[in-house]
Amino acid sequence: MADNARAKRLADLIREVVAQKLQRGIKDPRLGSHVTITDTRVTGDLREATVFYTVYGDEEERKAAAAGLESAKGILRSEVGRAAGVKFTPTLTFVMDALPDTARTIEDLLDKARQSDAKVREASAGATYAGDADPYRKPGEDDETDDTAE
Repeated sequence: MADNARAKRLADLIREVVAQKLQRGIKDPRLGSHVTITDTRVTGDLREATVFYTVYGDEEERKAAAAGLESAKGILRSEVGRAAGVKFTPTLTFVMDALPDTARTIEDLLDKARQSDAKVREASAGATYAGDADPYRKPGEDDETDDTAE
């Protein structure tokens, strides 16, 4: 079992090699400049690597990029093996990163919260207090209830 530092170094190397090879070495039109490698994780035994990627585009481009990465998996693995110099080159698994979708969902929720805050601000613009502006008793004020009790 390898230590975590070695797995992290290998993951970083895989991310760099795959990104460079996608940018310069693979001539597949499905893997244009709209595919970005976001993260890479390697198992503790250094046998499997998961490569997370994002695709900027619509659903068709995402499916095409997934098919392109699957077809280029062998070339990318051999390139990683050449660069890493390890006894066993890890198998590559490509997973679509959900980060952009999650960020978009959070932005939508924040927009709804801003709109709700604006509506509350509009409703409270001309509002007055139901009772006194300051409902708390202060020391030194006359207590009306003590006068009537005597």
